[in-house]
Amino acid sequence: MENIIEIEDLTVYYDSLCALDHINLNIKRGDFIGILGPNGGGKSTLLKSILGLIKPSEGSIKILKNSINKTSCSIGYVPQFSKFDKKFPINVMDVVLSGALNRKKKFFLKYSSKDREETMKILKFLKIDEFKDRQIGMLSGGQLQRVLIARALISNPEILLMDEPTASLDASSKAQIYSLLKDLNKDRTILIVSHDLEFISSYVDSVACLNKTLYFKDKTPKYEKLVEKIYGNA
Repeated sequence: MENIIEIEDLTVYYDSLCALDHINLNIKRGDFIGILGPNGGGKSTLLKSILGLIKPSEGSIKILKNSINKTSCSIGYVPQFSKFDKKFPINVMDVVLSGALNRKKKFFLKYSSKDREETMKILKFLKIDEFKDRQIGMLSGGQLQRVLIARALISNPEILLMDEPTASLDASSKAQIYSLLKDLNKDRTILIVSHDLEFISSYVDSVACLNKTLYFKDKTPKYEKLVEKIYGNA
């Protein structure tokens, strides 16, 4: 299987603070990778670097052998919903449709009937179509997380990056989200930042443990002890 993402000697500094230190990581098409590590360990910085939102101080990131600014591969991003303004006066349909703006070449273009049809198809797939007219502040945590996933899927991305998608959710909602992601992984590459060690070990193909530097990428019976060591070094 070919590499869809190739990260070589990625180093990121915020002024004099080192966030990532010479990260080397190859991700194959169809991988489902969990990114673990302590707060401040560089997990979100890694995702934003892959998205092209942060410029590396050193090193490179290639998507299907191309630099980020030249790639035609689409990437979907699901942020932490705790950072999402749930009081904003917008309904579910419009939140998901806003993900289609990434495909527009000009601003102020209206959504097409095709955009709306695709949105309804995704809402039905995620079993939240009944909430299409509901204001986002009226949703449960699990429902809102599905809305944010739907927003990322509207561009039909080949790669899906997710930052703590199950934070603050109960065990039942977490299981539903991870089961959904496993289904989406059938035709997408997924990278997920999470602190849910139990769920991660049950669903992902491999684990990348990150604390400024990459400790390992693996999934073995003893990886839990290595994770404990990394968290202990935070």
